[in-house]
Amino acid sequence: MSRYTPLVFVLSLIAAGSVVMAASALSYSTPNSLSWVAGTGPSKGSTSAVLSGNPAKTGFAIIRVKMPDGYSNPPHYHAHPEYITVMQGTLLFGTGDKIDKSKARVFPAGSFISVPSGLHHWSMARGETIEQVAGEGPQTNIPVKHGSM
Repeated sequence: MSRYTPLVFVLSLIAAGSVVMAASALSYSTPNSLSWVAGTGPSKGSTSAVLSGNPAKTGFAIIRVKMPDGYSNPPHYHAHPEYITVMQGTLLFGTGDKIDKSKARVFPAGSFISVPSGLHHWSMARGETIEQVAGEGPQTNIPVKHGSM
């Protein structure tokens, strides 16, 4: 055994501990501390706030999306699973290539939806609605082209 083996071992432990400490750093938000940003493109009319991570890059991220009454998110899908918690209001959620309110499921505040990757879906807000969305990034809506399902 080399005389440097114990030193390498100790340095490895220190490095591993630093990584664990960095990954477990305290992070918090209060409702008044969130920085809401207006949506653009297909998200125009909504606002969002990043809670953790960077939803535009690879890696886990959590965002909140605030939608006014009647806002609709047209049919789309994602490359990664998406995890939605309805925080406020009511979310109408449906699957398929067309918005059909008669086939929507109604999710009040406190509801949770696990959306598999590739599933064509859409949503609408009933009342001012806030959803929390978590998942791997990049978290982008891929629009459904008419007749593609």
